[in-house]
Amino acid sequence: MKPKKKHLLLLWMFICSGMTEAIEPISTSIAVGMAAALTGFLASYQNIFYYFHECCRPEWISFNKTGLQVDLERKLFGQHIASRIILKAVTGFMSNDNPRKPLVLSLHGWTGTGKNFVSQLIAENIYKEGMDSNFVHIFTSELHFPHASQLETYKSQLQQWIKGNVTNCAHSMFIFDEMDKMHPGLIDGIKPYLDYYDKLDGVSYRKAIFIFLSNAGGESIIQTALNFWKGGRDREEIELRDLETELSLAVFNNKKSGLWHTSLIDKNLVDFFVPFLPLEFRHIVQCAMAEMKARGLKPDQSVAEQVAEDVVYFPKAERVFSVKGCKTIESKLDYYA
Repeated sequence: MKPKKKHLLLLWMFICSGMTEAIEPISTSIAVGMAAALTGFLASYQNIFYYFHECCRPEWISFNKTGLQVDLERKLFGQHIASRIILKAVTGFMSNDNPRKPLVLSLHGWTGTGKNFVSQLIAENIYKEGMDSNFVHIFTSELHFPHASQLETYKSQLQQWIKGNVTNCAHSMFIFDEMDKMHPGLIDGIKPYLDYYDKLDGVSYRKAIFIFLSNAGGESIIQTALNFWKGGRDREEIELRDLETELSLAVFNNKKSGLWHTSLIDKNLVDFFVPFLPLEFRHIVQCAMAEMKARGLKPDQSVAEQVAEDVVYFPKAERVFSVKGCKTIESKLDYYA
């Protein structure tokens, strides 16, 4: 291989590799510095942009509507509202060649109800490498932004990180876990990238996807589910309109939540507040059966029911909803299988 082509290939591999995933948001200044250092090198090779953009071409990013629909139907249990919203929202957005703004989804509900799992399903049906894609970026509040005293530093570096990655690939996805624990000032720091701007500093963010995961509003979702149960109504009768208004108000007005009075809600930049209902015994059984199948084991209904029986439910007397959803199923299955 000629030296020039070899250098191009090595640089292309560096840009497209998972190395960038190892750089935490707090270290974006390092990435920015490296990019600046490479500027002269890139200028020497006009064709390098072809190699770079090849990373973000259709063979790496291609939305599979049927795949997402099947995954939501077969792998996500007890979430008829979330499944319907996610499918319509993602399909509509990915089918639009010229969206007016980025897609912003805010997923709410108690732990173990499927919020992280849904993010995974979306990524797997957009990116060839799924959650391992270089175009999927995950932030966890307490891990990446632990010190309130460094708010301005976090804000600046997070903005650089988002700008740099969207510049590299317009169809980038950003997942913010524990959104309710993030500082409101940091959340408002990403507001410009979610708004109805054609471009900001020459960069368009309209094809990006932002997914917020939060426990905030979980209590209001649970209360609605309990009211339906006490009234003898089936959970599948619960509709988005039964939850949406109270959910957005509960999130906006909760002083313990990072989303309290943030401009993301005040300015209506969240496209959908997606409620995740608490899971019942039958859903825990389904989770256990799915986990056995994923391990290459023959699904055993009796084992799945044993696992589900071992889960803690509330209210204590009636044992209607799982306290931790399906979160502990994997470890419990190790004991029974």
